[in-house]
Amino acid sequence: MIFGDQIAIGPILPIDIPRLFQWFDDVDEVRLNEPYRPLNWHRQESFWLNADNDHSRCFFAIRSREGPEIIGFVQISRIDPIHRSAMIGIQIDKAHRGRGHGREALGLAIDYCWNHLNLTRLTLNAFAGNERAIALYGKAGFQQEGRFRDALFIGGEWIDVIAMALHHPERVVSRRRESALHAVS
Repeated sequence: MIFGDQIAIGPILPIDIPRLFQWFDDVDEVRLNEPYRPLNWHRQESFWLNADNDHSRCFFAIRSREGPEIIGFVQISRIDPIHRSAMIGIQIDKAHRGRGHGREALGLAIDYCWNHLNLTRLTLNAFAGNERAIALYGKAGFQQEGRFRDALFIGGEWIDVIAMALHHPERVVSRRRESALHAVS
């Protein structure tokens, strides 16, 4: 477990599967991230509990320091050790939003990516209408790199997708310094 002030992030446990299943079977919640499709319990269980078999992804349950129940999750996927990059995403249960849990969990996850996975670049895609998520990612230092117009059709409407990225500040500086040195020599 990795502890913050209000929350901790740690492994997804079998006891968390019913709550995760419920979140991904909620049409209104899912539409913030993807089109809704009916779920298969066994596939969901395998997806969440077998991440150890796939080194390109890592999941963290978000738990309040006040109790053991899952209140959200962090998903790190497309982990590429050669290019030192990955995609990241976060979800907080409706009842726990607006308390700083998402900000703290994202900060802990970013720190994990920099210091445990040795990554240099994190990317994510956010739906243009998900202003709360875009604001959170912006406060964490993510910058918009592009916009995919009318990229997805969800709930009867076309959705723009915002591509955002965060670079490890120290590693970007050293990379730019190296580029400048090579240009001079």
